[in-house]
Amino acid sequence: ISTRDWSSDVCSSDLITFARSGQSATWASTDPDDTLLAFAEAQGLEPPFACRAGVCGTCACRVLEGEVRYISEPTAAVAEGFLRAELGGLEAEAAAVAAARSSGAQGRGALRINGARVNGHLTELSKFGRNPQGGVSRVAYSDADRDGRAYVMQLMRDAKLEVSVDAAANIWGRRRGSDASLKPIVIGSHIDSVPEGGNYDGDVGTLGAIEVARTLGEAGVALRHPLEVVCWQNEEGGLYGSHGATGVLAAQELAGVSVSGKTIRDGIAFLGGDPARLDSARRPKGDAACYIELHIEQGGNLDKEKLNIGIVEGIVAIVRNDVTIEGFANHAGTTAMADRHDALLSASRFVEAVNRIVTASPGRQVGTVGQIGRAHV
Repeated sequence: ISTRDWSSDVCSSDLITFARSGQSATWASTDPDDTLLAFAEAQGLEPPFACRAGVCGTCACRVLEGEVRYISEPTAAVAEGFLRAELGGLEAEAAAVAAARSSGAQGRGALRINGARVNGHLTELSKFGRNPQGGVSRVAYSDADRDGRAYVMQLMRDAKLEVSVDAAANIWGRRRGSDASLKPIVIGSHIDSVPEGGNYDGDVGTLGAIEVARTLGEAGVALRHPLEVVCWQNEEGGLYGSHGATGVLAAQELAGVSVSGKTIRDGIAFLGGDPARLDSARRPKGDAACYIELHIEQGGNLDKEKLNIGIVEGIVAIVRNDVTIEGFANHAGTTAMADRHDALLSASRFVEAVNRIVTASPGRQVGTVGQIGRAHV
């Protein structure tokens, strides 16, 4: 019995070869449903069909007339029984393969996070900056932000991560991989909020990432790559944390005043960073194997489609413009309509034009007039 990568993540990328009487049967279908359909037709079953396992490490297949076919729900016992029956009683090999299959299922396919624990952590985090509306006002560089970050760092330590704060005040929790030569997989998000924000924006990605690390540790699963959990600072106020790790924060940006009233420079120091050493926080291009961020959907598309999760295909390229419309103040009771220069009327037409232009062409583009900064009516 020879196997390659029993715990492969996707059936189409698996290759399992069974030696039998000098012949071999190979799982090499690019579509596991093809194999399932062939088996179902041979058994006289009616469509539709779908691969219920979806992960090679949790399938049980057999050799029938020279083909590998799906036979049952995934269990180690089925796999072992099939091997003993089909391969002439090779008990030792069958037990080894069954153990490998069971280990693969537990190590990958069967891994489940502790949902109740995550929700409990989200509830606890929501206490930092809680507002009367039921959400949070945990703006960056506030006391609530600082205290919430301390809670996040404790959760990282509970997950047995090596915790550090870089010069840009981003929090990092590292879990070593089995191959130190490989680049890290980075997962995470942020916990700062907009004023009167919600309890899940950013929080789900940060606490979910910590839960992933904790679940791997509790299951004794070692990844080949190092795993880094990151909590970016001040993402809502201008992406300063992630920009500090990937680019250069200019002096003008550092001098800007945040919603908390602190400058970005003072805010970074307030959270434990070092504005004088920002270069040390920058990660070279290609330094990570990949970056994954779990985030709540804020557009409602998944809800409308009744889908639990989706993959981001694009990110809004934000362009902001300030528009000044000048009018002329005059007597409201006596100035003839034809003689008026009404700035608010012009602004109203401008707002309508933005909506009309954006919706005139098909696509996912959006346009918003978010604020009328000063209006004298």
